[in-house]
Amino acid sequence: MTHDIILKGGRVIDPSQKHDGVIDVAFTDGKVSGFGKDLKGAKEIRDVSGYIVTPGLIDLHTHVYWGGTSLGIDADEFCRLSGVTTSVDTGSAGPGNWAGFRKHVIEPSQARILAYLHVSHAGIYGFDHRVMVGESGDMRMMNPIDCAEVADKNRDYIVGIKVRVGLHASGDQGTKPLNIALQVADEVGMPLMCHIDHPPPSYEEVIGMLRPGDVLTHAFRPFPNAPCTAQGTVKPEVIAARKRGVIFDIGHGKGSFSFKTTRAMLANGFEPDVISSDVHKLCIDGPAFDQVTTMSKFLCMGMSLNNVVAASTVNAAMALKRPEYGSLKVGSLGDATILTVKEGRFDYVDVVGEHLIGDRKFVSEGVVLKGKWWHPKRTSKFPKVAA
Repeated sequence: MTHDIILKGGRVIDPSQKHDGVIDVAFTDGKVSGFGKDLKGAKEIRDVSGYIVTPGLIDLHTHVYWGGTSLGIDADEFCRLSGVTTSVDTGSAGPGNWAGFRKHVIEPSQARILAYLHVSHAGIYGFDHRVMVGESGDMRMMNPIDCAEVADKNRDYIVGIKVRVGLHASGDQGTKPLNIALQVADEVGMPLMCHIDHPPPSYEEVIGMLRPGDVLTHAFRPFPNAPCTAQGTVKPEVIAARKRGVIFDIGHGKGSFSFKTTRAMLANGFEPDVISSDVHKLCIDGPAFDQVTTMSKFLCMGMSLNNVVAASTVNAAMALKRPEYGSLKVGSLGDATILTVKEGRFDYVDVVGEHLIGDRKFVSEGVVLKGKWWHPKRTSKFPKVAA
């Protein structure tokens, strides 16, 4: 068999196969076509010895409706630099502007883009430096009928329903928007992702309503509406929700991740299911920056390397209900990320301004996307070798 490309000699960490060791990975026609020692027969071979190879990173929480919303960033630029091969947009668009998002951003993009469709008609339309309007605060903007119709007709890209609740996102409406979104999710048979910020509603109210497979994003946010108590224990409602199958996603962003909360959660053995950046225009220059920076924070706070990779690959794929993502099994999507873990002193900051000096940092060194090397301007580090 002739492969299109082989990554040779890298330390491959693929939690979907419980594999951590030196092995070759091959890609053909946009899929993984080989996984084994000393693979041969390829049009292109890249020597990645000394580097870490993982399944293509999935950022489960991003905002990439560039040009259509004020918070949107360019998906290709972000993904190429941060090692992300699948960017999941979480509610930038609603049923009223989905068509533009699909036609003008998702379809032309090189990077893979999936999306949670917002139950609010125009998605997150008022999120900017000077204008900040919570789209879930006006029930006239809730559009469940069109949301269900659009989601059903666009299952190739839409993976679930998004809603934002909390003082900033929904004002005094409490759980009303969440109730509407849950009805849509039930109607179309899709999972829900729920944003939470300051109360009302409370963290406990929100997770009590979520179903198995639903995602709570901003799960390790600071007080108020943190998942832990003043005594540093995990709230019983949080533990019960995990047992029920609710998925806990980081969604770092501008205001939704704190070291204090994370220390308490990790000390209790409660690791996040998924690590995501919630990167958008107001946090791409800090404090979130990107996916690999968010992953680095967890690595420095005690999560194992393999668990951090799992939370950015296979776990995210399971949340999406797309097992062909986040894996290097033969037949999976042909995406891979090449990483290094630098050692030194690195300054990290959370959303409340606390700094943490970490000793390690993930750096994205290269990407295979859809079975092809995706760094045409940065190929000197991994030159082609004789096939």
